[in-house]
Amino acid sequence: MTKKQKKMLRRILLAAALTLCAAVALHFLALPWYGQLIVWLVPYLVIGYDVLRKAVLGIKGGEVFDENFLMAVATVGAMGCGEYAEGVAVMLFYQIGELFQSYAVGKSRRSISELMDIRPDSANLEQADGSVTVVDPDEVAVGSVIVVRPGEKVPIDGRVLSGESTLNTAALTGESRPRTVRPGDDVISGCVNDDGLLRITTTKAYDESTVAKILDLVENSSLKKAKVENFITKFARWYTPAVCLAALVLAVLPPLVLGGGWTVWLLRALTFLVISCPCALVISIPLTFFGGIGGASRCGILVKGGNYLEALSHTGVAAFDKTGTLTKGVFAVTRVTPTAGVSETELLETAALAERFSSHPISKSLRDACPDADARRAADAQEIAGQGVRTLVDGKAVLAGNARLMEANGIRYTPDDGAGSIVYVARDGQFLGSILISDEEKPTAAAAMQDLRRQGVRTVMLTGDSPAVADKVARELGIDEVHAGLLPADKVHQVETLLEHKPADKMLVFAGDGINDAPVLMRADIGIAMGALGSDAAIEAADVVLMDDDPAKIGLAMRIARKCMAIVYQNIVFALGVKFLCLFLSAVGVANMWWAVFADVGVMVLAVLNATRMLNVKSYQ
Repeated sequence: MTKKQKKMLRRILLAAALTLCAAVALHFLALPWYGQLIVWLVPYLVIGYDVLRKAVLGIKGGEVFDENFLMAVATVGAMGCGEYAEGVAVMLFYQIGELFQSYAVGKSRRSISELMDIRPDSANLEQADGSVTVVDPDEVAVGSVIVVRPGEKVPIDGRVLSGESTLNTAALTGESRPRTVRPGDDVISGCVNDDGLLRITTTKAYDESTVAKILDLVENSSLKKAKVENFITKFARWYTPAVCLAALVLAVLPPLVLGGGWTVWLLRALTFLVISCPCALVISIPLTFFGGIGGASRCGILVKGGNYLEALSHTGVAAFDKTGTLTKGVFAVTRVTPTAGVSETELLETAALAERFSSHPISKSLRDACPDADARRAADAQEIAGQGVRTLVDGKAVLAGNARLMEANGIRYTPDDGAGSIVYVARDGQFLGSILISDEEKPTAAAAMQDLRRQGVRTVMLTGDSPAVADKVARELGIDEVHAGLLPADKVHQVETLLEHKPADKMLVFAGDGINDAPVLMRADIGIAMGALGSDAAIEAADVVLMDDDPAKIGLAMRIARKCMAIVYQNIVFALGVKFLCLFLSAVGVANMWWAVFADVGVMVLAVLNATRMLNVKSYQ
């Protein structure tokens, strides 16, 4: 608890003790009305002086109709009518409810603040002479060398220059599994260095680094309110003056029409005011969205506002880019097909040596598949544009490339119809076999599609890759619809077509990672970007960012959104239902001040308790 909350708790306990003492004393003492008033004023002023002060300040500032005004009028009026105990009790229980909601809001904010722990306090800047100076991260220029010791946070995005260690990415991704980094690996800010000393060359300024962008997204998420939040705000603006007018009519009109009974109808009107206080809605609805955004962030999902949570809950179509979103975006050897008399190892080793001097991504994947091959065996490499390479391996001429390379050199080969890039290999004019290189699917991609299907979401893949590759990936992942060979403008057109044909009450989600996906992310109802490896342009254009590039988090985000909206609607129906029932009962004289306490404070406490369920991250899984 904060100092302010502890102070309020002490006031509540003191007021409760004084209230009990007053009740016991007046049970045995027969005091006149003014004596009873003085006795009850002591606990009343102890617990309610701040409410009275805020009500007066609100009237002076032009903000008349708020919960402080309602409580002040109702309790002062009740004591004026001789209902001293009820007036004190209403104020006491109101303050108990306020303390409770303050604690709940604080708990929600702390869940967000835990994320703020990723903010680096300083950076260890390596100077030209090798010395290290502690500086503010803002002062580190791009291309500088920083030192990150064990236990320290990586302050700025960069590339490992020297050292080997494991990084704890839990604060960013919500996953506890550590990541091993070596020289040449990219690292993002906000991770904690577990064991080894790292020297990192910065690739971004601090303001453009991952940690700065995350903090900015979370801090500004509350500015983008959902439609239901805006509705509650507007509702409270006209609702409170309306019930104040209704209470005035209830206090004045019946006595004038029926004659007499002013005290009875005034008490009913005051009860009406207490019941009508909209605290439950005004507090619990924003708290629910705040908790949803905080809970999602702890799962590695950054939602830029409550409006996007609301939209996610109505998702009907989910469209995906392929490379980097559903697949790793990394080429790898997936099949080796040697001819008779040639082993897989011999074929792969020959191809890797032939591609030893090429910088092409396919060449790199071959070298990665055979890392122990002795590079000294290869010489006199020659790249043939659009076809492949010619290299001397162990003094023999080796060709490695596509079908055009084989045909250009008159080599009889066996065509391979695999979905991916095919590398044909020949040595001294003899065909050795073929190697299939393709993009690997992300391990969770298939499960992600199944999850979406269970939630009633239709899946679509939009890719610039060839139809053969796209169809293969779609079949393996269980995607409903595929559009291949698309340029960035074609993707936008396809998304517009999907938007035209989707149900009016459903939203379209698009998930992508590259710069070319930025226009589509902006055009979709909700854009979801891959944050770890995704481009800055995609992250800026997106409404939701997945910090660990895991497509399974999309279904998780939708479940969080649906739970959030379910709690919001539960609180609206419950709060308004109880209030309108009690308002009617108070108008006809059935409900008294004790009913009013439940209708106001009790409903608020129950609504806030329901809202805090959004902080339970485990329930989303």
